Amino acid sequence: MLDDKTFLAVIPARGGSKRLPKKNILDLAGKPMIFWSIDAGIKSKYIDKIIVSSDDTEILKIAKQYGSETIVRPKELASDTASTFDTMKHVLDNVQAYDYVILLQPTSPLRTCNDIDKAIELLCQKEADAVVSVCEMEHSPLWSNTLPDDKNMQNFLPKELINKRGQDLETYYRLNGAIYICKIDEFIKQKSFFIKENIFAYEMTQKASIDVDTQLDFEIANYLLL
Repeated sequence: MLDDKTFLAVIPARGGSKRLPKKNILDLAGKPMIFWSIDAGIKSKYIDKIIVSSDDTEILKIAKQYGSETIVRPKELASDTASTFDTMKHVLDNVQAYDYVILLQPTSPLRTCNDIDKAIELLCQKEADAVVSVCEMEHSPLWSNTLPDDKNMQNFLPKELINKRGQDLETYYRLNGAIYICKIDEFIKQKSFFIKENIFAYEMTQKASIDVDTQLDFEIANYLLL
């Protein structure tokens, strides 16, 4: 709780994963990957309750072992096509009322309790309805484009960018998937964390923003956590 506002954190962790099988419970620096998000949530000064939502009994068992409450996710919400909104609403429909909901994806193991608390503090300072975490882009999107089938780069870059240095380009930011906070009534109304107004960015480092989706991501995260 902060400024009389209550916060529910939800960690969605379904059992299926095509790119990296069982990624949510893979051994990452000596702990199941989901541990790192549970631990960050438990150590937060402001989170009132943490719930892991999963269709997988092994994930639910591990979540309880590390101190999280759990909720069994229905099979229809554990498919590749199930939306984050439907998964979160299932949790919200089955718990007591809170003011804000926080999405902590287990694939962001380097996000810390300090990041969570600073994002919540920003939310309260701004009197915001939502805060979403971002990080500076590793490469400017201005230097990117699609390619035709023949790989011709004749029109790949606008002329005014060809001789520009990277440090002369405007800084761009991307969503990093680590922290989403939203006032629950707005989340339900708009069916999204990315609401239309009164939403602010919490900036994180690129290191803390690693999102584990592939084997390479996993190896990088493991190296940095050891």
